[in-house]
Amino acid sequence: MNKYDASEVLEGLEPVRLRPGMYIGGTDEKAWHHLPIEIMDNSIDEAVAGFAKKITVNLIDSKTIEITDDGRGIPVDEHPKYPGKSALEVILTTLHSGGKFNNNVYKTSGGLHGVGSAVVNALSSQMDVTICRDGYEWHQSFSRGKALGSITRGNATKAHGTKIKFTIDDKIFGENAVFKPVKIYRMARAKSFLTRGVKVEWHCNPALITEDMNILSDTTFFFFFFLADFVAEKIESKPKILPKIFSGSIDFPDDMGHIEWALSVLTDENGAASDDGFFASYCNTIATIDGGTHETGFKTAITKGLKAYGEKVNNKSASLITSDDVFDSVAAIVSVFYKTPQFLGQTKEKLSNPEIARYTENALRDPWEMFLASDPKTANALLDFVINLANARIKTKQVKDIARKTPTKRIRMPAKLADCSKHGVEGTELFIVEGESAGGTAKQARDRATQAIMPLRGKVLNVLSNSDERFSANKELNDLIDIIGAGTAKDWDDSKLRYEKIIVMTDADVDGSHIASLLMAFFYQYMPQLIYGGHLYLSCPPLYKLTCGTESMYVDTDEELEQLTNGKYKNKKVEISRFKGLGEMMPNQLKETTMSPKTRRLIRIDLPPKTEEGLEDTEKTKTLVYDLMGKKPEFRFKFITEHAQFVKDLYV
Repeated sequence: MNKYDASEVLEGLEPVRLRPGMYIGGTDEKAWHHLPIEIMDNSIDEAVAGFAKKITVNLIDSKTIEITDDGRGIPVDEHPKYPGKSALEVILTTLHSGGKFNNNVYKTSGGLHGVGSAVVNALSSQMDVTICRDGYEWHQSFSRGKALGSITRGNATKAHGTKIKFTIDDKIFGENAVFKPVKIYRMARAKSFLTRGVKVEWHCNPALITEDMNILSDTTFFFFFFLADFVAEKIESKPKILPKIFSGSIDFPDDMGHIEWALSVLTDENGAASDDGFFASYCNTIATIDGGTHETGFKTAITKGLKAYGEKVNNKSASLITSDDVFDSVAAIVSVFYKTPQFLGQTKEKLSNPEIARYTENALRDPWEMFLASDPKTANALLDFVINLANARIKTKQVKDIARKTPTKRIRMPAKLADCSKHGVEGTELFIVEGESAGGTAKQARDRATQAIMPLRGKVLNVLSNSDERFSANKELNDLIDIIGAGTAKDWDDSKLRYEKIIVMTDADVDGSHIASLLMAFFYQYMPQLIYGGHLYLSCPPLYKLTCGTESMYVDTDEELEQLTNGKYKNKKVEISRFKGLGEMMPNQLKETTMSPKTRRLIRIDLPPKTEEGLEDTEKTKTLVYDLMGKKPEFRFKFITEHAQFVKDLYV
């Protein structure tokens, strides 16, 4: 019998190493990329408080990053509660320490939970800290949350600030954990446009940057008009309704913080809603990717203000407008700075303070109404544009309610589905896309009228090696059955099919092929009629983009690339971009290469015919599918062993 007592106590940062998911949400790529954000947030807090003007982000190698600021520098004197230890050591080795719980030190902060730097230290194999403060340089090193020695005083200096260099720990994240330069670059750039008066220098080891990344190894970010500058750069010469960006900054009551914002409304070339819009929100420079109360307040203020303007000009249709109509085609950013933010989740992805919704709405109401009143021509054009979107939404809903309901109830479609608007099946397509990032790009690249997008999260269940109970409990696959609409093999009804083509769109790599295989196995097992009817397809995204002078082309295979570089383009200056995944492609590239019926290639999935003459072939197919995808790995091993020598000619 196991002994149960209180003899074992986790000390220092041991709880972080034991349960990293409790502090940074997991140990995946998203988690280790969150670590430099925690360190940079401390530098941003110094800048927001007015003590720092420059922050430097230096990606030294694929696992090591250095972040420097010219703020006050972390205190280095002896900590009053921990004799013999510097304040620096206590801050980096003890949870919930430091100055962020004291509003006299920071009015607003991105790290109010007080664990950021210490957690990064705990999850780093090495951390080296240099402080410039009190007339000297100070140095201290750590490893996996523990000090490797006491703080030491270095050379005299008039400088001030903090430099933290750390290496992510393979024991926590695995040997394959590496920083992606593009992610760190975007993080540094985002922090610069969110922070008034601060320059962010970016440096990256050139060996880490490939041609397809489209980033510089050395640059400086500085936005004079902050959010408005960023939005203006993003929308460039795109068609828009507002001749100037609606932007500003207003303090909240009682010195609780302030809000900054920038908003434009885009159209396509025909004056319809644009797919190039975006809406991003931040709190204390932290990206709140799941939104929150500041987004709610912002959207409410903009929507109510436009409806109020409609009432003033006696446009009765303004009452139809909803927030979704208004924000369907915006390019907008809202950033709040708040003394006591509350987040859902340790990684702070959703702001939950209820009062911030009210503060934000009240702050935006008057400036937005004045903005509209100052330019009636633009305000009327915006109102008409949004009312048209509202009418289209209502009409589409009415059509779907009639055409897509069962005799007893209308099926509620999953929230992740971006459905097409066309009534009827002919010409419609459902793209099943690998990953949320690629799904977002596909939504921008699609034809809204005929193309629907359903993003999947990672690898789907292998239905041929799992029980029916596990399949029944799998929400994603059951969502697909509802979306496609015609039922499963036992109760299939062609007349209820909601799309003419079902297109599996995955990355052009091994993982993408695996996901495509799992989906094909699912359709083979539960919807063979979909395949027999010629409705199931695989997309063919390219591997490379080859550019020579003004000429460019997309290349599908390594063999084709080799032929071109050793043939037509031999001895010529050629730029080769490798597409690592669908999410790395720009929307126009994805549209041109993989989604537009005019320029894409599709592979239709076929099965031997279900006739008396074809029964033998059908049985062979079933045996092969179950051997390759079923529960017994020895069958797969046997197949691979027997066919490996023919792999170049193997098509299954």
